[in-house]
Amino acid sequence: MIQSMTAFARTQEQGEWGNIVCELRSINHRYLELNVRLPDALQKCEAIVREKARDKIKRGKVECLLRFHPNEIVNNEISVNSVLVKQLCDINEVVAQHLKNPAQINPIDILKWPGVLQVSEIDIEQIQKQVIIAFEKTLQDLIIARQREGEQLQHFLNQRLDTMIAELKKVKLRIPAILIAQREKLQARFLDAKLQCDPTRLEQELVIAAQKIDVTEELDRLDTHILEVRRCLNQDEAVGRRLDFLMQELNREANTLGSKSVDTETTHVSVELKVLIEQMREQVQNIE
Repeated sequence: MIQSMTAFARTQEQGEWGNIVCELRSINHRYLELNVRLPDALQKCEAIVREKARDKIKRGKVECLLRFHPNEIVNNEISVNSVLVKQLCDINEVVAQHLKNPAQINPIDILKWPGVLQVSEIDIEQIQKQVIIAFEKTLQDLIIARQREGEQLQHFLNQRLDTMIAELKKVKLRIPAILIAQREKLQARFLDAKLQCDPTRLEQELVIAAQKIDVTEELDRLDTHILEVRRCLNQDEAVGRRLDFLMQELNREANTLGSKSVDTETTHVSVELKVLIEQMREQVQNIE
């Protein structure tokens, strides 16, 4: 089943250690781009998060936001890293010696320094495990949402492909009438020029004219591309880039069909095909 690259999922886990919130946002992108934001205490989880995301997602710009809020009991158990504070003060004295009017250091500024305030250890490994569990659940919800939207995109594309097949059928049924009209037009030209209509010469001219307006090859390629699009839509892998290529090829053949057209209905079909292909191309941009 194809997947959309546009989706959102959110998970919230509550325990005695606090509250974990995981949010995943995914939008379309040519390749896979992961942006992971974690609290300082959970930075060790980033490599695992990235690995698990790459296993499940092949394309898209994915933003992962993980927040951890310790409970009130944990928040009350705060200590100061005295060694780090002393180092900062010593460094401040060294720098102050090079200044003419050094400002007095504000204790609040020291407290703001990363690592000065330490939350009491609460078995950080347990928190990390819970974070990974929350992320896996959120990732699974994101995949389900991508698949759900992908199913709608597949239905949309199949509808457009059905319409294209119906339009191509009109051209195929119209070809014999077009050739007859070309014969009559050529005969009329001979008569208007008051030339004797040599059957052999007439047949030669008809063959040349038929070759110029022959769209059998274009119709066959359009049929082949449509079958390939349907095959891609039924695959369980990332096919967005291949579908984008097929949209380009479909558009190329539709343009050639229009340039060879000598019939109003065939021209109308060519225009209709290009409209349908453009509609599909816009949706294909969201497919993984």
